[in-house]
Amino acid sequence: MALTGSVGGSVAAKSSSAPAGTRRGDGRAATAFLLPGAIGFVIFTAFPIIASLVMSFFDWPVLGSPKFIGLQNFVELFTTDPVFKDALLNTTVFVVLYVPINLVLSMSLAVWISPRIIGRRYYRVLFFIPAVTPMVGNAVVFALLYTPNGLIDSTFVSLFGVHAPNFLGSNSWALPAVVLMSVWQGFGYNLLVFSAALDAVPPSLTEAAAIDGAGPARQFFSVVLPLLSPSLFFATVLTLISSFQVFVQPYILTGGGPGNATTTLVMYLYQSGFQFFRLGFAAAIAWVLFIIIMVITGLQFLGQKKWVHYD
Repeated sequence: MALTGSVGGSVAAKSSSAPAGTRRGDGRAATAFLLPGAIGFVIFTAFPIIASLVMSFFDWPVLGSPKFIGLQNFVELFTTDPVFKDALLNTTVFVVLYVPINLVLSMSLAVWISPRIIGRRYYRVLFFIPAVTPMVGNAVVFALLYTPNGLIDSTFVSLFGVHAPNFLGSNSWALPAVVLMSVWQGFGYNLLVFSAALDAVPPSLTEAAAIDGAGPARQFFSVVLPLLSPSLFFATVLTLISSFQVFVQPYILTGGGPGNATTTLVMYLYQSGFQFFRLGFAAAIAWVLFIIIMVITGLQFLGQKKWVHYD
């Protein structure tokens, strides 16, 4: 009996110690796998964020010693800097125009490319091509289309007998021209998101709605669209964030002009930091933009409970 008890006790001790050792081994392995990513995050993400916040409180020239000035950069942005106000307004107008046009166009095309369409996979590839082509190249092509005596101007002359507006040289047309080019560049990604979500909608639901007398429009808005709300929320968040960070399109098409008509927040950040060499001022612009994006994204997540349906 004593021998049996001792053997049982030793077996129990071994069995109880084995999981603990296994857990310690798993912890070391997990740490080894996570360590490279954690180091990269600290070096390339966390440290630059903290450094930019510190720089925003300094007059930090490229050459020379930085000087602590507190909130003076932020005060200058919101009180005496007219370019910042123009950049903030231009960015807001771009977002208000670009986001709904992008979402409506991509959703409409996704609905049109239904399983009943022959060659729908080729349409998907065709519409997605602009999203994966270099944005600089696309902007150069659109600059050639917009220029006087370009394709658009020549088409207007041949069809209507009048010249097209000077899209890139007009204060009224420059920003809408940038929006149009951006929509062409970016709608393909959301189209794939919505197309995949539409494929996941059970046909039995729309068939039941049709039996109840609902037409195609009623089926879409009352049955299909609520089921697409998670995908729509995802696309809206990403599209809003990317639209606030617009830079390449106005930089290539107009250089921020004419005047400041197409200068956006990111472009003004670039000009302040790398053309005027005011690194602290540029860091302040970056943090203002960061706060704007965070607040709007937070409001979207708070509001999703009212219209996003995950069931």
